[in-house]
Amino acid sequence: MVERKRDSERGLAEAPHYYGHRGRLRERFREAGAEALSDYELLELVLFRALPRRDVKPLAKTLIATFGSFAEVIAAPVARLAEIKGLGEAAITEFKLVQAAASRLVRGEVKKRPVLSSWSAVLDYCRTAQAFADREQFRVLFLDKRNQLIADELQQVGTVDHAPVYPREVVKRALELSATALILVHNHPTRPF
Repeated sequence: MVERKRDSERGLAEAPHYYGHRGRLRERFREAGAEALSDYELLELVLFRALPRRDVKPLAKTLIATFGSFAEVIAAPVARLAEIKGLGEAAITEFKLVQAAASRLVRGEVKKRPVLSSWSAVLDYCRTAQAFADREQFRVLFLDKRNQLIADELQQVGTVDHAPVYPREVVKRALELSATALILVHNHPTRPF
């Protein structure tokens, strides 16, 4: 509605065809939720903010075809995203904002309840934190006696196939935090998490 009004104020006789599509997509999201949308449609919703006067459906479909899924687009390295024709700095920033928000939400959920109450919750947390990293990472989740997360720390970032681990440093940090349990997490960038 606001977008159409802006165009009419500029003297444009008719709003572009995609404005109706945007409204319908937003309405479906509000009424039926994210599960009612495909990955490319969810990407369209994110792209609407960054590219307000452009039909973003072809771009969203290109991104899914290139990276595979909504999650992989959002978590893709900035340099790879910048290679996509039509995807500028504003859109890439929106993607990284979504990624940061998702990461904080998951971390917040884990901090509110015992980490070990569900292994699937721990796996979801770890996927959010590092599943799409392009280099190997070694991270440590430090837990208290109730198995609640004290800290999540990235100990080492390595190359595409190697990340050094120093047990002495892990134990030293665990003692500093008074952690009673640890979860050691390691990814392999060449394989899905």
